[in-house]
Amino acid sequence: MGSTRSTAREAARSATAGRRGAVVAALMLSMALAALDATIVSTAVPQIVGDLGGFSVFSWLFSGYLLAVTVTLPVYGRLSDTFGRKPVLIAGSVLFLLGSLLCALAWNMGALIAFRVVQGLGGGALQGTVQTLAADLYPLKERPRIQSKLSTVWAVSAVAGPGLGGVLAAYADWRWIFLINLPIGAVALWLIVRHLHEPERQASGHARVDWAGALAVFASGGVLLTALVQGGVAWPWLSAPSLALFGAGLALVAVVVLVERRAADPIIPGWVWRRRTIAAVNLALGALGLLMVAPSVFLPTYAQSVLGLAPVAAGFVLSVWTLSWPVSAALSQHVYRRIGFRNTAMLGIGTAALILFAFPFLPYPGQAWQPTLLMLLLGAALGLFQLPLIVGVQSTVGWAERGTTTASVLFCRQTGQTVGAAVFGAVANGVLAARLGGAGDLDSVTRALDSGGAPEATRRAIADAVHAVYLGAACAAALAFLVLLFLAPRKFPVLND
Repeated sequence: MGSTRSTAREAARSATAGRRGAVVAALMLSMALAALDATIVSTAVPQIVGDLGGFSVFSWLFSGYLLAVTVTLPVYGRLSDTFGRKPVLIAGSVLFLLGSLLCALAWNMGALIAFRVVQGLGGGALQGTVQTLAADLYPLKERPRIQSKLSTVWAVSAVAGPGLGGVLAAYADWRWIFLINLPIGAVALWLIVRHLHEPERQASGHARVDWAGALAVFASGGVLLTALVQGGVAWPWLSAPSLALFGAGLALVAVVVLVERRAADPIIPGWVWRRRTIAAVNLALGALGLLMVAPSVFLPTYAQSVLGLAPVAAGFVLSVWTLSWPVSAALSQHVYRRIGFRNTAMLGIGTAALILFAFPFLPYPGQAWQPTLLMLLLGAALGLFQLPLIVGVQSTVGWAERGTTTASVLFCRQTGQTVGAAVFGAVANGVLAARLGGAGDLDSVTRALDSGGAPEATRRAIADAVHAVYLGAACAAALAFLVLLFLAPRKFPVLND
C-alpha cells in the first residue's frame, strides 16, 4: 500500500516536472522571438528600402516596435495580475504572430511600420509575462537558474538578430525575417495552451480593468518616447516639434496621475513607488538601461572606425559580454545568499562603473583584445548586478502583485535605454562637432569612413566621442550604486514561497 502511494507521488512529481519543462521551453522560445525582433531588421534595411521605398522613415521600423513594447509593459503586467498569466501570454503571442504575418505581407513602408507596431504590442506581453511566469514556476532558491537561462536566450538572440536578418535578406527574402516567427511562435503557443495550468485563485470581487488609465499610460509613454527617439535626429532638440511633443507628453503624464488616483484598480498602482525596495530597483535598472547604450550602440562603430576591424570582428567584440553575463548571473546566487541582494548588486554595479571608466584610458588606436577584455568583464559585473535585483524584487511580492512589479522593472529598464540613446547620441555628436569644427554627426562621419580615405583626425574624433559616452555610462553606473546605497533596504523583505 505504502509503495503504491510512493509510486503515485513519484509519477505526479514526474508529470509536474514534465509540464514545467515544457512551459519553460515555451518561455525561452517566446523570449527569443521578442529579443530577435528588436534587432533582426537592422541588417536587412537596404533590401527592405529597395523593395518598399521610404528611406526617410525607415528608422521607425525599430522605434515603432520598441515604443510599443515599452509602453504596453505596465498594462500587461496589471492585466496578468488581474486575469492570470496564461490568458495574457496567449493573447500577446497571437497578436505578435498576427503582426509578424502582416509585416511579411506589407506593401509599402507605411504599412510595414504600422504592422511592426502591432508586433510590438504583442511583444510587450511576451517580454513582461515570461519574466513573471519564471518567478511563478520556481521557488526563490531555484529562480537564478531559470532567470540565467532567460538572460542567455535574450543576450544570444539580441546579438544573433542582425546576422540572421542579413542572411535571410541576402539568401532568401527579407519577408522571411517575419515569416520565420510563425512556426517558432506556434510551437511556443501550443506548449503554453497544452501545459501551462495555473491554480485557480479566489477573486476579490469583480475584476475591473482600468482602461482609461491604460490608454493614458500608452498615450503619454508613446509621446514622450517619440520625443526622445526623434529629438536630435528628425529635428533639433529645441525645435518646435520637439518642444511640442515634450509639452504634450508632460501634460499627458498629469492626466495619468489624475486618472490613476481616481481608479479603483489602477494600471500603475501607487505602491510601486511607495515601497522602497521596488522604487530602488526600478531606478537602478533604469540606470542599467541607460549605461547599456554605450557598448550596444557605440562600441561596434568604435571597433570598425578606430580599430579598423571588419563588421563581423566588431560584432564579436560586443558579443563577448553575452558569454560572461549569464554565467555571472547563474553564479550570483552563491554571493547574494551570503551578503544579500543589495550588497551583491552594489558589488556588480560598482565594478561595472570602474570598467566603464577605464575604457577612455585605452591606448589609441589600441588592440582589439583590449576592449574585448573590458566587455567580458563588464558582462560579468552586470550579471552580478541585474539578476539579484530581479530575483530579489520578485520575491518581495505575492502572486497578485508580481506581474505589476516585474513590468515596472522592465519598463524602467526599457525607458532607460531610450533615454540613453537620445542623451548619449547628443553627447557623441557634440564631441564630434567640437573636434571637427561642426563637420557632421556620428552617422555621417561613420559613412565617410566606410567609403575610405578619411583623415586620422576623424578617427581620433570618433574615439573621443565614444570615450565621452563611456564616461557618461560610468556616471550612470555610479548613480545606480548610490540609489542602492541610500534608497534600497539593507535586507530585502522577502516573502516565504
